[in-house]
Amino acid sequence: MRETPPSRPARRLRRLLTAAAPALALTVAGLMAAPAANAQPAPTTAKPSRVAQNAKALTAPAAQAVHSTGKAGQKVPTTHLCGAPTPGHASCFAERRTDIKQKLAAAISPNAAAAVSGLSPANLHSAYNLPSTGGSGLTVAVVDAYNDPNAESDLATYRSQFGLSACTKANGCFKQVSQTGSTTSLPTNDTGWAGEEALDIDMVSAVCPNCNIVLVEANSATDSDLGTAENEAVALGAKFVSNSWGGSESSSQTSEDTSYFKHPGVAITVSSGDEAYGAEYPATSQYVTAVGGTALSTSSSTRGWTESVWKTSSTEGTGSGCSAYDAKPSWQTDTGCSKRMEADVSAVADPATGVAVYDTYGGSGWAVYGGTSASSPIIAGVYALAGTPGSSDYPAKYPYSHTSNLYDVTSGNNGSCSPSYFCTAATGYDGPTGWGTPNGTAAFTSGTSTGNTVTVTNPGSQSTTTGGSVSLQISASDSAGATLTYSASGLPTGLSISSSTGLISGTASTAGTYSVTVSASDSTGASGSASFTWTVGSSGGGTCTSAQLLGNPGFESGNTTWTASSGVITNSSSEAAHAGSYKAWMDGYGSTHTDTLSQSVTIPSGCKASFTFYLHIDTAETTTSSQYDKLTVTAGSTTLATYSNLNAASGYAQKTFDLSSFAGTTVTLKFSGAEDSSLQTSFVVDDTAVTTS
Repeated sequence: MRETPPSRPARRLRRLLTAAAPALALTVAGLMAAPAANAQPAPTTAKPSRVAQNAKALTAPAAQAVHSTGKAGQKVPTTHLCGAPTPGHASCFAERRTDIKQKLAAAISPNAAAAVSGLSPANLHSAYNLPSTGGSGLTVAVVDAYNDPNAESDLATYRSQFGLSACTKANGCFKQVSQTGSTTSLPTNDTGWAGEEALDIDMVSAVCPNCNIVLVEANSATDSDLGTAENEAVALGAKFVSNSWGGSESSSQTSEDTSYFKHPGVAITVSSGDEAYGAEYPATSQYVTAVGGTALSTSSSTRGWTESVWKTSSTEGTGSGCSAYDAKPSWQTDTGCSKRMEADVSAVADPATGVAVYDTYGGSGWAVYGGTSASSPIIAGVYALAGTPGSSDYPAKYPYSHTSNLYDVTSGNNGSCSPSYFCTAATGYDGPTGWGTPNGTAAFTSGTSTGNTVTVTNPGSQSTTTGGSVSLQISASDSAGATLTYSASGLPTGLSISSSTGLISGTASTAGTYSVTVSASDSTGASGSASFTWTVGSSGGGTCTSAQLLGNPGFESGNTTWTASSGVITNSSSEAAHAGSYKAWMDGYGSTHTDTLSQSVTIPSGCKASFTFYLHIDTAETTTSSQYDKLTVTAGSTTLATYSNLNAASGYAQKTFDLSSFAGTTVTLKFSGAEDSSLQTSFVVDDTAVTTS
């Protein structure tokens, strides 16, 4: 529980004394040398874009270190997070190592990914030759059963540990819904499926950190509830859906195919199962990509990695086999199985060479996971990096047209069988690993494509007023340097995009909130897109009286007008005000903590309005690359800015934002400070104003 404001300075002093000496000296010096009210703002570090931050996290030399936890096929103790399925039900396939002690985030150095066991995002990108950019504006859905109440917070820890950008509900990157799409009425909690969900969303993040994630939770593990969740994922707009669950085949599955998995234009991936040789459903659906499992180890080869079929025992390993019921799709040409053959492609699944996952509801923090539960979301992420599928395609066929763009797995087996390719790796196609594992993204694009990747940079939320002139340049790149053609949907009335340059221009004529998607494509059919919100406010057409609209703008009246967390509005001498005695001091505890400060303001129609405030940030964090503590500034649902420990500076700096698009409405201005488990960062705000003209 947070202490009362008078005791805060002493508590903060004790915390600072525990920090490293250099950090202490810098922080104390900053406090003692607080500038006068008229001092010039100190320079701040520019916040990197989401794509740039993720690219750096995936390519930094320190991130490439591999923390091996075992050898291929080694028998390691694991726990299966879900029990065996009963008829009409599915089981999740996640396995967690029990010989590696789980650790909460507080026990891990925030600056050392090396402290976490298991394969990291950078390791997976290295092993599968994946681009460090791509996926912006695209959504990957994960379908599972029951609820994980810690899904968002655990995902935040995973991404922060590896330097990836934040992916939260607040910034629109993460969404958690029930099988009916509700965000508030979620299923009952379940520790087993929670671990599965943590694994799934961590792997999507690892492979496609620029992608948005929708976690769709079925009410139960029945085939019908999971199928309903599958349909909801597609209805929500996901073009990529991962499923890490299944069970034995049954004669009813062909009708379930039509009801739940027949979604042209959507890449649906399904784990092939963890019980070694034998076909499982829905991996044998003719409409999905069946994903097998491998053991992934480092090697001295040019690639730097080697893979074999995952098999731990006669009852544990990747699934494969010939379906007893599902028809063979036209693109599958092996001759030993007259019906659907499982699998199509594969990725790492062996717990002995497993992946790092953070889970605090189904587990106790950092752990090493395996099972084909890992390989399915990995492949879903690769599909997303490759771009949006053709609208009438079943993307399971894509790898069959690009077999040379896969790493062929030629060693190992998952049991005894006849013909041998049903269970034994060989050159070319085989059941356990399909055509192989990703070598870049080319194998996951349409058969008519060269495998180029088009990446569109998301420009973020936009705002203007009616009658306002617009000029917004959309930036995009093609992996092969090809010429791009641009298009857009949902633009505000009066605006258009140049097909050759990507410049959006014109004069907005109609007020409203618009959902805009911009796309770029090359002559091979490769394309990418990004989606964002564009708010057009009414200019009113009349005169506006100049005024300052915020109450208690400098906080000198104490806890009045503003809605704030306890102790935020304070006259403590431990942090200097910009002017006067009071200011709003958020966080600064050196432990997991959140503070908020907000006030609603009505902006008259016909007015231009600007929001200004002075911000000072000091921190005991010593990193120069990772954002651990963050302050988010919002106007309603629009994020104006995000600051972090990386923006620490010795003095106050004035920040200015245009609120003209909110003319004629009442909007809530809010500061939200979130501090992680160690080393303080203080966000201090003073002398706010909303000025009309």
